Amino acid sequence: MSSFFTTRKVFICAIALRSLLLVFGLLQDAYSPLKYTDIDYFVFTDAARYVSQGLSPYERETYRYTPLLAWILLPTAWQGAVWFSFGKVLFALSDIVAGWLILLVLKSPSGGGMTTAQALKFASIWLLNPMVANISTRGSSEGLLGVMVIALLWAVIQRRIIMAGVLLGLSVHFKIYPFIYGPSIIWALETPTSPESTEVYSPDPDQSNEPESPSEAIINFFNYPRLTFFISSLGTFAALNLLMYAIYSTTFLQHTFLYHLTRIDHRHNFSPYNALLHLSSAYPDKVSSLKLESLAFIPQLAISAVLIPLTLAKRDLAGTMLAQTFAFVAFNKVCTSQ
Repeated sequence: MSSFFTTRKVFICAIALRSLLLVFGLLQDAYSPLKYTDIDYFVFTDAARYVSQGLSPYERETYRYTPLLAWILLPTAWQGAVWFSFGKVLFALSDIVAGWLILLVLKSPSGGGMTTAQALKFASIWLLNPMVANISTRGSSEGLLGVMVIALLWAVIQRRIIMAGVLLGLSVHFKIYPFIYGPSIIWALETPTSPESTEVYSPDPDQSNEPESPSEAIINFFNYPRLTFFISSLGTFAALNLLMYAIYSTTFLQHTFLYHLTRIDHRHNFSPYNALLHLSSAYPDKVSSLKLESLAFIPQLAISAVLIPLTLAKRDLAGTMLAQTFAFVAFNKVCTSQ
């Protein structure tokens, strides 16, 4: 009997799962008082409609994202119910592309060197996961960011350094948190042993040649891959932000970045800080002058952006990024199903 885990079967099932959920969502929205579509999707599409009218996407209250997202979703403002679902289809397709990139990463020597059948079993945890499919087909934009991050990992493994830098800059512009992967990638990028080398990091970091002096270590740290990655990522991030600032001024900075530093969200929140945030919101005059919503970043970033990269990045970049994501979410002050 032939195995289920062939590329064709797995991807056909992944596409069919999302197609069925998209159709089911249309029916539930039409006939049930409990809507399938995520409330955030209405925020995205309202912002896109404002953009189509020549207005700012921030005219829509609670739109806290880059204007790029509203620009991408402009077709949802066109006439017809089919166009309204454009964003959901795009997010679902992003899921599929992310699954394909996961497969490529797992098959690569630096990502595990698995056979296609083995890699498909692990990729299926994403591709055939009903929760992943549910989130994207309800209209959450997390699928777009997911494919950017997986593409970032693939680009680094393939040593396409400029592409990796552009992807990181774009990802951080979309949402702040992917910046935590920057330290891991920079720490992992070693000078190739030969121009043809595809190794991302030293296979055995515990073994070294003659000890380096402090000055030699500093000079060797600033190698070509690291500098290229840093400049391309920072350049992309800065260019996108300057463009948006030129168009939307301080409103862009406030809603896309600064708002999240002081955000208090005690609803649908699985964060360890949930009870404290709830009390801070309910009794703002009785809480300490020390703002928890601002201090919560300290342990979160110390673990996910410093300790984990320094400990693991040169051994296993993909595993390091997984550990960073897990730690970042576990210690985040706002933690939802997405």
